[in-house]
Amino acid sequence: MQTKTIKIFAITGSTRRNSSNYKILKYISENIKPKFEIEIFEDLADIPHFNPDLDTENPPKEVKEFRNKINEADGILICTPEYVFSLPGSLKNALEWCVSTTIFSDKKTGLITASASGEMGHEQLTLIMKTLEAEFQDETKLLIQGIRGKIDEEGKIINEETKVALRDFIYNFEKQF
Repeated sequence: MQTKTIKIFAITGSTRRNSSNYKILKYISENIKPKFEIEIFEDLADIPHFNPDLDTENPPKEVKEFRNKINEADGILICTPEYVFSLPGSLKNALEWCVSTTIFSDKKTGLITASASGEMGHEQLTLIMKTLEAEFQDETKLLIQGIRGKIDEEGKIINEETKVALRDFIYNFEKQF
């Protein structure tokens, strides 16, 4: 009996190529059960600035594609840094394009903030995703502080506590499905 592939759309909140946040999502994609197929989205910089006048009538092509990826996914992962005690503007911008939709409503979601501190950004991400009606629990949220000292250039997790936290996060994310 063949099991259904579960599609996960993973969004990195950093626009930096090969960022720590990308490496975390890559690590998850390599350590999650085979029935999960993860697509990592790294193109936040291509999404135009939010404009409510364009939102309902004729959103830009990049916004339509982004929304379609979310809509078609069985679940969402977001891994973001914190910039100046807040979410990166590019991630907040992309999420603002989704406010007038219901694409996140009851969508199984995992939220990770991996940054130097991350507390304020993590709090804001949680609030925004609650507003968008995404489905997540405390067990599918993770704050990784001091990320640069916990992951090497190749993306290998070099901190044992972080490995355990990610293992538990993956387990709790998987069991939602």
